[in-house]
Amino acid sequence: MTGASFFFAYGGLPDLLSVTYSQIASSTQKNSGPASPPPLDRLAYDTKLLWLAHVATSSPGYSAFLQPNASSSASNTPKLWPVRAAYPRDSRALLPFNRIIAYYGNFYSRGMGVLGQYDPPEMLSRLKDAVAQWKAADPETPVIPAIHYIAIVAQGSAGKDGKYRTRMPDSEIDKALTLAKEIDGIVFLDLQVGLSDLPSEVPVYEEYLKLPNVHLGLDPEFAMHNGTPPGRVIGTFDASDINYAAQYLANLVRTYDLPPKILVIHRFTGNMLTNYKKIEPLPEVQVVIDMDGWGGGAKKKGTYNQVVYPEPVQFAGFKLFYKNDTLASTTLLTPREVLELTPAPVYIQYQ
Repeated sequence: MTGASFFFAYGGLPDLLSVTYSQIASSTQKNSGPASPPPLDRLAYDTKLLWLAHVATSSPGYSAFLQPNASSSASNTPKLWPVRAAYPRDSRALLPFNRIIAYYGNFYSRGMGVLGQYDPPEMLSRLKDAVAQWKAADPETPVIPAIHYIAIVAQGSAGKDGKYRTRMPDSEIDKALTLAKEIDGIVFLDLQVGLSDLPSEVPVYEEYLKLPNVHLGLDPEFAMHNGTPPGRVIGTFDASDINYAAQYLANLVRTYDLPPKILVIHRFTGNMLTNYKKIEPLPEVQVVIDMDGWGGGAKKKGTYNQVVYPEPVQFAGFKLFYKNDTLASTTLLTPREVLELTPAPVYIQYQ
């Protein structure tokens, strides 16, 4: 099973290694929301986590998890899920009370996902249909649509600086923001760093990440090391990389009084993410491990159970490929089938 098809199968992208950002006035100001948002209802938060983990209310672990001083090491609490991590800083956090349904891709390429496969009106119509399907499958959980845009694309050629990646121009990111606004959605900027690294790339997008509706995605598949170009082997991020990104986002949240950010990390092998126990979800940042593998339904569920379930971080996501999941006459997993997974994913991505 593999993740997204490699960049060099897409027919290439223009050489756009320099980025200049639009002047977005709201991005340089603090969030204009309430000075003191309502505090988080921790009981409701924990109850929702238990519901997502399919823990029966009659289970001893259910009541134990709700105890104020309960810990995951207690003998009668659930062993893996739900995860007891940092509570969000306030009630503006999107997870776990909502489910995010994201369309993924790059506007320059029809082969990288649905964002570029269809013209914007048709793409948004399809996304709205997907949102409606998830609302029907789980009426208990509100659904938020998202545009998950690949802002840095790994490349088969080294480029001017030898980093094997191309940054998209600000006009394309602005397009993602505009489309999200049309559907009252949010935006994820996804980074495929190639031979670069997160400290070199994440700050480039600070003016966008300052916006309250913009979040971050990281793709270890294309994070290369020791000079190996992307596409030769599957890349990897360590907990230290994830923690760097989380701390960066957390600083923006604190500085500009933003709602907590969401950090999505794609994963379909064990080695794509190392030292998971050292990943530190923060009150300002909610971490989602997104199962990014493709194949038939049984294979995808197997990867989820082998890679995501046994190494819990905070929240789980699941990716559905309109094309690759339906090869050899297999059918796409339905929302109800995905919801049967433990834990039920709170982030769903369609490519």
